Amino acid sequence: MDRFDSKRGPLPQPLPPAGGEPVALRGEECPPPIAHPLPQAGGDRGEGSRPFRENRPTRKARELRLNPTDAERRLWRALSRRQVAGVRFNRQVPVGPYIADFAARSEKLIVEVDGGQHDERAAYDEARTRHIKAQGWRVIRFWNNDVLGNLEGVVATIARALAEKPSPQSPPACGRGSARGKGDSQ
Repeated sequence: MDRFDSKRGPLPQPLPPAGGEPVALRGEECPPPIAHPLPQAGGDRGEGSRPFRENRPTRKARELRLNPTDAERRLWRALSRRQVAGVRFNRQVPVGPYIADFAARSEKLIVEVDGGQHDERAAYDEARTRHIKAQGWRVIRFWNNDVLGNLEGVVATIARALAEKPSPQSPPACGRGSARGKGDSQ
């Protein structure tokens, strides 16, 4: 059989054995194997660890979902399966560099459950809340002991927050929505 088919062009060559040594085909010497253009089996950057993915918030969020606190576990049972106002909540949702405990994406509402360590990190939590609000989210916070001791009250507060739709932003005074046109001057 020829190594060239007039209709299909050159026929594929067998791969060399592991180790990269050229093999002889019918007495001929094969050229050394060329590098394959596709990524290796270890991923798109070759074999080994993937440091570019290890610090992604999704990995941390996954770890937090697997290890919830008692308060998070109880609140999740009340929020899951669209039990509050028919709204879907997700747990441990990345929002920029931060991870929100619970998020209703359709309503842009984040529910945070804070333990005692958050009392010591108030400045961090304030900066975090400012960043999340700047992304268009509303944030409400509860202490762990509120969730554990008064779950019904916490769920009622979340339901009220879902019912309160934020008013749309008013247009800027002199921008696209202003009464004066671009060429108008006074």
